[in-house]
This record gives sequence, structure tokens and C-alpha cells, in this order.
Amino acid sequence: MRCAELLRDNGFEVSVPGWEQGREQLIARVGSDAAPLTLTGHLDTVPAEPGQWASDPWAAERDGDRVVGRGTSDMKSGVAAVLIAAVDHTVRPHNCRGLQVVLTAGEETGCTGAVRLQRSALAPGGPLLVAEPTANRLVPGHKGAHWIRLTAHGRAAHGSAPHLGDNAVVRLARAAAALHDHDGWPHHAIFGPMTANVGMLRGGIQPNVVPDFAELLLDVRTVPAVDGDDVRATVAQLAGDGVRVEDHVVLPVVDTQLDDPFVGIVRDALVAAGQDGEPQPPARFFTDASVLARLLSPTENGAPVPTVVLGPGEPDQCHVVDEWCSAAKVEAAVEIYRNLFDRWCHSDIPRGDGSA
Repeated sequence: MRCAELLRDNGFEVSVPGWEQGREQLIARVGSDAAPLTLTGHLDTVPAEPGQWASDPWAAERDGDRVVGRGTSDMKSGVAAVLIAAVDHTVRPHNCRGLQVVLTAGEETGCTGAVRLQRSALAPGGPLLVAEPTANRLVPGHKGAHWIRLTAHGRAAHGSAPHLGDNAVVRLARAAAALHDHDGWPHHAIFGPMTANVGMLRGGIQPNVVPDFAELLLDVRTVPAVDGDDVRATVAQLAGDGVRVEDHVVLPVVDTQLDDPFVGIVRDALVAAGQDGEPQPPARFFTDASVLARLLSPTENGAPVPTVVLGPGEPDQCHVVDEWCSAAKVEAAVEIYRNLFDRWCHSDIPRGDGSA
């Protein structure tokens, strides 16, 4: 992995935890082992259909300031900026308070890579910076995700005699319409409304057979103070009788208070780099922070560590055709991160072990 080589060649201790065949994750540390600042990004992307794109989605073609390609905003630009700034920081002689880089796989499929990381492999206690796309704005949190699997069983019959069967696809299609049309989800004053998206609906084996099984995957984006049992109950009520409802992926909300000292040094770093330091509303998307902020807690099952999302990618370019990022914003992110790392090493933010 090129990321591992870059970090190892510049003084980081690097490990590459196994996950799946052909897919790797990375943990790298430099400086103090006690409660470092953790920097994270994911290496996977959503798929791309080349025929829909104006250029090769895997070529990272340059169009003026724009770099076009799948994952440029979400979130290879953030990973690149973090690595460049971290290496630049560590090669300059100073008493480094500690940086920890965590690069994951499987974020796009529900943080499945982050979930596989072992707490014992990480140095916990310090704050967390997520380089996901915010156009270099300070975002102190994001919504959670509650993915729900709905299944229906029916009775197979010949396609010419549908009245002799029980169509499981139709049952879930009615559930899908009810879930899509529902406008009674809770609304949070800061995080905004909960939303629900029918992401997948599948069933049946061929047109001339009444399907006896169907499956639906629902993506609910949650806000603070919403109970998972209540979400499932609402989904079950809307889906109707004969539909089984069960959790698929549950990722909690990330919410860092604006008066947290880590938010303060991130704001200072932005201002020092000539950027707007004002915090923005929480992001509508989720990140690996839903897992890592708790995994990095100084005590097992303790409160999540302070977390900020800040990266050069464009939030509205995630998962779209002809995705792009701004090269100038990547360069600006490197400068922001450099300022942040310097401030971290000179800050008096308490460590997770209670020391300064």
C-alpha cells in the first residue's frame, strides 16, 4: 500500500490490520503514544458506471481546477491532504504530541471496516479529525444511520394464475411506497429532519413465477434523542402486516459541543490558514466517527472523543456522476491541517489519561 510506504518512510510506525482478501486498512502512529490526535479517512468508494460519465471515472482527469473521478471528493482528496500534512509535520524537528492515522475500508457499506478494528490496536484518548468532504468548513458532528432490513414471505404460483399465490414483492412494494411518502419523522432544531430512503428492493426469480420472497433495505438518517426501538416501531407500522423488520446497520449520531477545546483549535487553524472558522450545521451523511469516536474513548464503553469533520471534498459531489474536487481546496486543506497539527502539539488540551 502506497500510503503505508509514505508514512513508514517518514517515521511512522505502521500496521496493516487484516480485513478481507485484497482489502487493507492502516493504522500509523508517530510521536507520543499517549492520546494522539487521530486523523481518519476511508479508502473505498461507491461504484461507478463508466458509460454514464463524461470521462473515465477511475482516471482522475484534470479540468482546470477540478479533478474529476470517482472518489475525488468522497474522499481521496481528504486522505491525500491528511497524509501530505502529517508527513510535513513529522519531518520538522519538534516535540510531537502524537498523531495517529487510521485509514479504513468498507465505510460506504456501513463502516464495516471500522467495526472490525480492535481497540487494542489503537492509541485512545485524543480527539478525532475526519477528513470527509466539507469544502474545508468546520463541521462538529453528523447524523446517525439506522439501516433496516425488511423481508416478506409469500406463496409461489404460476405467473398466469397470480390469484393462487401470495406476491411478496407486491407486499414490500406497498411498504416501500408508504415509507417513501411518510413525512412524520422527527425534526431536530440543529440536526434537521430525520429522513428515510428506500435504497434496495429485490425479489422474485423470473416473470412467470409469483415471488414467494422479497427484501427491502431502508436507510434512515437519525438525529439526537431518537430511540432505535421507536424507529423500528415506526417502520413496522408503515410496512404493515406480514413484513419482518430487523436492524441491518446502526451507527450513532456524532455531536461535539461547540465550546470543546478541540473545536477551538480547529477554528484557530482555519483562521490562520485564511479560511472561515465558523462551525457549520451537522452533516447529513455519516462517517467512520460513528464507530471510531467511541472506540477511541479513554475508557472502554466511555463517552466518545471530541470529533470534527473537515475535508477538502465537495459535500454535494458525493456519489454523483462526474464527481469532482477542487485542487485548490486540497492545497488549502494541507495548510489547514499543518496549522492544526502545530496547534495540537503546543496545546494544553488534556490527554485522555488525564495529563496535559
